[in-house]
Amino acid sequence: MKIASIETTIVRLPFSHGGSPTGFGGAVWGTIDVLLVEVRTDEGLSGWGEAFGFNVNPATKAVIDNMITPLVLGANPVEIDSICETLEKKLHLFGRNGPVTYGISGVNIALWDLAGKIAGMPLYKLINSGANVSRLPAYASLLRYGNVQDVELNCSRALREGYRSLKLHEIEVANIEAARSAAGPATRLMVDTNCAWTFDAARNIANRLRATNLYWLEEPIWPPEDRASLAALRIDGAAPIAAGENVPNARGFADLLDARSLDFVQPSVIKCGGISEMLKIFALADSANVRIAPHSPYFGPGFLATLHLIAASGHDDVQFERLYVDLADNLYGDWIHPVEGSLRVPQGPGLGLDPDPDVIARFRD
Repeated sequence: MKIASIETTIVRLPFSHGGSPTGFGGAVWGTIDVLLVEVRTDEGLSGWGEAFGFNVNPATKAVIDNMITPLVLGANPVEIDSICETLEKKLHLFGRNGPVTYGISGVNIALWDLAGKIAGMPLYKLINSGANVSRLPAYASLLRYGNVQDVELNCSRALREGYRSLKLHEIEVANIEAARSAAGPATRLMVDTNCAWTFDAARNIANRLRATNLYWLEEPIWPPEDRASLAALRIDGAAPIAAGENVPNARGFADLLDARSLDFVQPSVIKCGGISEMLKIFALADSANVRIAPHSPYFGPGFLATLHLIAASGHDDVQFERLYVDLADNLYGDWIHPVEGSLRVPQGPGLGLDPDPDVIARFRD
């Protein structure tokens, strides 16, 4: 069996989010953009992956089409480690992060999907034959609304829908305190600042937020590579520290863990090199006795890959990050919708589901 072709497609799924219009570079953000990667074999099988993402999709697509695809055509798709090692070595000149790594991530996920289909096993069982998981708890990952009214409204709405854990992206103390008030003391509450603060500001605000009893404080410091400041903030003890969505590989996580910077590691499967690298990162975290909390605000194959990785991990305390938006349509039907705060894990071979071709046709860019 050989890789015969790789096709990339950008799908733009309209959404609403229960808050004021938000955007990037002056443009209103109205779609979730998914970069699909389909790896086809000469025997008619297809594996599906997803590469990061959003405004960088055209650049990542160009990397896959023009740099990655010529290097993997004709390769045996089950030789995943060999293929990805070749890609990393031949393309490292163009960056060990960003579109090159995102592209490798998408191809890696597609190859694992193929491996599961060839074996006739769901991906999580291919990784861990002893696992038997049908559902996973999910938390609602809210957008940044920037005002108390929208924060309270969406926290209350998410709880009514069955979520028991909420993640904010607010950076103002008043908004975070309002969320705690709306959610009540029993709700698990996390805050992701997206690297908003200096160390001094992060320490000051974290201490002001002690009474909100955060389950974790995520990416509190700019720049995200500042391991020493993360470690110092962690020692301060105002809140457990989580980070990792911007770390491009297992080596980067090893450095964070060696520095004792984290209470939670948060690798992103469509940014860090794919499923293969995620498994290495999980192993590092387990060895360091640090909890895993994968970053997964996605709605393509990265969504499914993260479900399978958590299911295979052997940890029963890991919740799936479900981006709290309402999509006009999606690639997997009801599978993306939690029921009473939990998501089903597909049991079919590979990722268990292929993207809906009609949705792709309607919303492709």
